[in-house]
Amino acid sequence: MGSTITEKILARAAGTDTVQAGDNLPARPDYMIAYDFPGYTDVMFRQMHDDFGIRTLSDPERYVVFIDHMLTKGDEKEQEVHQVTRDWCDFYGIELHEARGIGHQVMAELGYALPGNLLVHFDGHISGAGAFGALGWGVRRDLLEAWVSGQIFLDVPATSRFELDGEFAPGVDSRDLVHRIIADHGADGCAHQVMEYAGPGARAMSIDRRQGLCGMAMFTGAVSAVFEPDEKALAYANRVARKEFTPLLPDADAEYAAVHHYDLSTVTPQVVLPGSARSAHTRSAAELTGTPVTKAFIGSCASGRIEDIRAAALVLDGRTVAPGVELNVVPTSDAVHRQAEDEGLLDVLRRAGAQIARSSCDFCFGYQKPLQPDENCISTGVLNISGRMGSTAANIYMGSAFTVAASAVAGTITAAEEVSRS
Repeated sequence: MGSTITEKILARAAGTDTVQAGDNLPARPDYMIAYDFPGYTDVMFRQMHDDFGIRTLSDPERYVVFIDHMLTKGDEKEQEVHQVTRDWCDFYGIELHEARGIGHQVMAELGYALPGNLLVHFDGHISGAGAFGALGWGVRRDLLEAWVSGQIFLDVPATSRFELDGEFAPGVDSRDLVHRIIADHGADGCAHQVMEYAGPGARAMSIDRRQGLCGMAMFTGAVSAVFEPDEKALAYANRVARKEFTPLLPDADAEYAAVHHYDLSTVTPQVVLPGSARSAHTRSAAELTGTPVTKAFIGSCASGRIEDIRAAALVLDGRTVAPGVELNVVPTSDAVHRQAEDEGLLDVLRRAGAQIARSSCDFCFGYQKPLQPDENCISTGVLNISGRMGSTAANIYMGSAFTVAASAVAGTITAAEEVSRS
């Protein structure tokens, strides 16, 4: 019996020839990543030092920390949080990346998410690394185990394979696909598994779209997602790699928990109702046409990359955001911001009435411009539970950048194709 991509990555990380789903083993991650956040990194640093007596790290290059939250108020509390992180990273010799954008994007730009790599983080959206054939695993507070020992015991997950054909229609992208998958299979349809994407449709998909798709894997119950590394992934990896890497592909006789087939050309614009990304909350955008919105947000670790900004500019070019609607656009990294500026995309958005914000996680978790009671927001954020972006009495709908931009123009939830016809 052959092996999946995930089984091969975990076997390499465990220093063994093969593993099978259900095995429990100690794996040595290539990188152990975190972003600073009160109650997480500050506590783990203190535990390393005080509880475990760790004063030096034998391989500090495997530890990576980002400052990408709480960047927009500039107050004393923010500075205290970040100074704690700076001090600890300096003490241990850990590489710290501050205010360069959202870590889940910046780690790809800096060559951490390489084909065949294992990355662990306390945040599950590290699964976006799967776009490059890496395995990004959100281990929550078990990250401390990896930080202290340099390895972490993991249960080898089963894999569900998604064979993709075709290409997305205009106005549709991978956010629509992931919400369609959740609607079809449920919020636990891939529970404790890895989603493996392959097929002609997967190969046709851009790196940006792959990152967005993999980054939302947790909402199917999956621990992660991964694409077969192809020419696109290898070209990106070779350009940014900070060390040698070995791409890993599944064997032809690998065993899967399930195999699903999707024709991307049949996927239509999807919108998630307020409350969560549960299957019962997903609707076609057409079903929600006319639902009023007051705020619109394009950004987050799932949907603020250059292709998302191009999508928004395509919809907004020559149009204006509706009266009474505020559209905020947050590029996923400083590099994406610069590219969007160089391509003239941000000028298109500004002329349409959009506001462009500094790259951070702050909009997505309600820290910057929090929603007020009774506001309706259409968002490309990663979560829409009550209170996620501000008031618990606000409503958050989720969709693609195409749908968010079109809704901002219409003033109501609208698919991009409807705006194009007007």
